[in-house]
Amino acid sequence: MFTFSANSVAAGCPAATVKDSKGLKSDFPYQFELAELEKKGNCTLSYAENPEIAKLNGRIYGNPTSLPPVKDRLPAEPLVYIPYHEIGTYGGILTGLSKATESGTSDILSVRHVNLVRYSDDLKTIVPNIAKGWKWNDDFTELVINLRKGHKWSDGMPFTAEDIVFWYEDLILDKNIYEKTPDRWKFAGSPMKVTAMDEVTVKFSFPVPTPGILNRFAVDFGQPFQPKHFLKKFHGKYNPDADKLAQEKGLKNWSELIKKYYGGSDWKDVPTPLLSEFDNQVVPTLESHIVIEDTSTGRHMVANPYFHIVDTAGNQLPYINEIDEEYSKDKEVQNLKITSGEILHKQQAIFIEDYPLLKDNEKKGNYQAYLAPALGENVFYSFNTT
Repeated sequence: MFTFSANSVAAGCPAATVKDSKGLKSDFPYQFELAELEKKGNCTLSYAENPEIAKLNGRIYGNPTSLPPVKDRLPAEPLVYIPYHEIGTYGGILTGLSKATESGTSDILSVRHVNLVRYSDDLKTIVPNIAKGWKWNDDFTELVINLRKGHKWSDGMPFTAEDIVFWYEDLILDKNIYEKTPDRWKFAGSPMKVTAMDEVTVKFSFPVPTPGILNRFAVDFGQPFQPKHFLKKFHGKYNPDADKLAQEKGLKNWSELIKKYYGGSDWKDVPTPLLSEFDNQVVPTLESHIVIEDTSTGRHMVANPYFHIVDTAGNQLPYINEIDEEYSKDKEVQNLKITSGEILHKQQAIFIEDYPLLKDNEKKGNYQAYLAPALGENVFYSFNTT
């Protein structure tokens, strides 16, 4: 289990929470940018790390065995989250349940997920995440995204604008990866253009006004970035021996090889190479946790030692050491595991007819069951052009 309680506070800035803001008001709900916090708090934020992070890193195959100090693992300007009630404590395993990979039932996926932006917990405001900021041109055909200097992938390698260009030009638009460019990444039937203006600045140019793209980034589990440094060695454009490398592994060509890692999808619920025992190493991530075990019965993740977010006391997130996600397609098995207290979090694929059962067993399983405040839905508007 995991708990959230008082923790030792890194010296420097006020350890503000939503409950006690310490007189500080953030520009975006529930989070600060580092410079904003230090200016408003008249302080300098010091950093602290999970005392178990070196051990957790040791379980990530392919990662350097020796970790730099936490300040060198964070971006120069990390995102600062404001805890709701109090500063958290490190540790524990978050247990979850889904039906399988790519089944659309992995609410645990949302715990570790990141994108360029996200919706704040007020469910109204798009806020920075991987991106530090953004700016549109007047007619919404050009979007400039600013990234965080010094941001790193989970293996400690730099994350830059080139990783976004690589995702679009060398994966999405490459006919060896996608015979037909996915419609969702075309606009009025044409591709966009993605340009790295410098290491931390990327420009999206659209053939038509596309103001809704920020909303897509905020709600989508597809991530518009991939680690070029890791995947390019499997890509024929960058490695002339990529076909030979594929054939050594019993595959036809480099496109089959890169798909073993990329999964043919920027959706983060795809199986890793661990599932087929093709490789012991998975694609580096920017998410809070990285997969270290992947089998037909579930997957296990540990904290990303290079995650880009801290709390207002300077503690690098995530607080939770590990995530364990079990697979079960049987609804009765799912309900049994929930009511017996084996599962700490479950939201998707819970049925209203089972609500009385789940409520009746709250005390036995030491959990609480809630009804969502409203029906979930996605609303779309479009022009009638006929």
